[in-house]
Formats: sequence, C-alpha cells, structure tokens
Amino acid sequence: MNDWSGFWTQWLHLPAGLPTLQWALLLAVAAMAGYLMQRRIGLPKVVGYTLVGTAAGLMGFGGAAWPLSGTGLFVMELAVAVVLFECGGRLPLRWLRHNPMVLLQSLAEALFTGLAAYGAMRWLGLAQQASSLLALVAVAASPTVLMRVIADTRAAGAVTERAIVLCTLSSLYVLVLGAAWARLMTGPAQGIGAAIESAAMVLAASAAMGALLALVLRLVLRVMSPLSGNTAIAVLALIAVCTAVTAPLGGSAPLAALLAGMLLKHFYVRPWAWPRQASSASTLLAILMFVLVSTVAAQWRWSAAVAGAVLVLVVVRLAAKAVGVALANPGSGASWLQAAWTSGAMSPLSGVALLVASGFVAAAPEAAAPMAEIALPAILLMEVLGAILTTVALYGAGESLKPWTPQMRERAATPEGDGA
Repeated sequence: MNDWSGFWTQWLHLPAGLPTLQWALLLAVAAMAGYLMQRRIGLPKVVGYTLVGTAAGLMGFGGAAWPLSGTGLFVMELAVAVVLFECGGRLPLRWLRHNPMVLLQSLAEALFTGLAAYGAMRWLGLAQQASSLLALVAVAASPTVLMRVIADTRAAGAVTERAIVLCTLSSLYVLVLGAAWARLMTGPAQGIGAAIESAAMVLAASAAMGALLALVLRLVLRVMSPLSGNTAIAVLALIAVCTAVTAPLGGSAPLAALLAGMLLKHFYVRPWAWPRQASSASTLLAILMFVLVSTVAAQWRWSAAVAGAVLVLVVVRLAAKAVGVALANPGSGASWLQAAWTSGAMSPLSGVALLVASGFVAAAPEAAAPMAEIALPAILLMEVLGAILTTVALYGAGESLKPWTPQMRERAATPEGDGA
C-alpha cells in the first residue's frame, strides 16, 4: 500500500494531504462494513470496523504510527474519553455505597486477572518486567466495545448495568497504574514508595481536571437544555479541551473524563441523554478508534511463538475474569449465572489497553517491546472475539434479542438502531 501511496502522491495534489483521503475512504468502508455485518449476519458493527482496519494494516497502510503519537494519540484518547465520560455518568456512587460488594467484585476480578496473566507469561518464559506490563494490559476491559454492543443490541438489564460498572472500574485501575508505571519507566526512581507517589500524582492531576470539567458542564447544563444539540456539541468540545490539556499537566485524559462523568452524575441527578447530533459525532469517533486500533495491531510481527502466547493469554484472561467475578459474587445481588454472563461481557480488549501499551512503549521502547509483541495481537483478537462474546453474553442473560434473528436485523436497519 505504501508503494501505491507514492504512486498517487506523484500526480495527486490535495489541499488536505493524501493521508486525509486515505482515512476518509477507510472510514467510509468501515462504516459500510459495520452496517452490513449487523444487517446481514447479526453480529456487532464493531466486528466490521475491526476487520476493515485489520485488512488495511495487513496491506501495509502507513497512516497509524506505533507507539501512538500526535494526532493519532489525541484521537484515541478523545474517543476513549468520550465513552468513559458516558460510562462515568452511568456509574451510581450511591449504589456502590449501598452495595459495596460490587466494588469488592471489581477489585477481585482485576487482581485475579492480573496475577493469572502474570503467572501465565512467566510460565512461558517472558521476562519479569514484560510479564508485569502485559498483566496490567490484560486487566483492562473495554467499555468502548461494550457500549457499542449494547447500542447495537439495545440490551438493558442487571447484567448490562453491572458489566458497565465493572468495565468502568477496571479502566480506572488500569489508567491510573498504567500512567504511573510509564512515568516510573522514564525516571530513575524505583520501589513501592515511588510507584505509590507516581500513581497519586496521576490520580490527583486527573481528578483536578475531572472536577473542573464536571463543574463547567454543570454550569452549562444550568443555562442550556440537556436535550439541545448545541448542548451536546458543547459537551463534546469541552471533553476535547480536557483531553488536550490533561496529559501535559501530568494526568490521564480518559481518566479525567471518567471522573468528570462520575461527579456530574453525583451532583446533577437529573437524567439526560445526548441528542442524536452528539450520537453521530461519538459514533464517528468510535469507528475511527476501532479502525485505528486494528490497523496498528495488525501491522505487528506475527510468528508461531507469538500466536501461542496470545492464545494462552486470552484463555487465561477469560478464565481469570470469570473466577474473579465469581469469587466476590456472594452478597453482590447477582445470581451465579448472571455473574458468568457479566464476566463474558467484560472479555473485549480495545482502546484502553492500546493506550496503556502505547504509553509503556513510548516510555521505554526496549523494555516494553516483548510486551507489545503479545499485547497487540491479543488486543486485535479480543476486539473481534470479545465483541461476539459480549453479544452472546447479553443475549444469554435475556437482556437483548438473539443477535442473528430477523428481528434484530430489522432493528439494525431502522434509524434508531444506528444510534450511539
């Protein structure tokens, strides 16, 4: 594909540049593939987006650099931040206070997944540091994939809400620890004390930006109607501003957006939904993110040894999440079957995992290279397989229609079925 790019560049002069044309065409193809994937087969649109990005990456599309930087990094952070802001707005702090077992369930799932992934990678002979980094990446669940599948299947119910809560909390842990770990990898300080201090600094900076964003958004909602399209655009623009300024201040932009959504939900109790204008904008960001993730991951070096390690990591991660959710399930208000479906809905890997892995590689390329060799193919695999497993889990929980039935395909064809 790079040869073709050089050929076209010789005679095609575009004001916005050839990469803009390539990305526009890629997004158009991805949007059509996602629609057809759900309309004809009944699978989530995410699968279509990812397959298009994978094909582009395997063909050598050079529009996505690794590790992420510049515009690619900003778009990825913005797309994840928008979804985490929405997830934070659906995370009821009062419910966690009255049902602390859900928080314990989240901590148990994250800890068990991290330990199991670390042990599996050490068993395969991976170095200690690379195994630790890969274990943290494995902890991440993808709220982005989950939210897109929920939108596609129109799922609603106890398992759906609990999966959102657990995915959101796991993203919070991974973003804090990942940003802190990346900072430690670039500095001379080592040890538990330095790690705690670094994590506290990342969390403090992100919390400060999140609180400021929540305060501004609350003022916006006081003077503007929550149902207005202009309000939705203002919210998206303010999240973009937060994304641009949080990292230079030492925080994590997606984490700040998540905390802002949680604070806004806590202090602005009236429910509000983004109008369709914002849904279209967030859908575009989501498609761009899925294509970017799969394009970057598909360009990585593949081998039999890497494939074996990826399969071990995926199997161990799926089993560990199921066991972790089950360990703290008694007293959490969910049945054992609901706990099993919840763990299945937490299986995807996507934007959060890629951001954390990219941060490690940017901080210490040589030390993080063995981690990236396994992490990127695993992210690519679990973006597709995880979306399918999430769809099956939500159907198995009885909270959505069977995805491959004519009724579901008819819903996908309606205007409401294409919302965010």
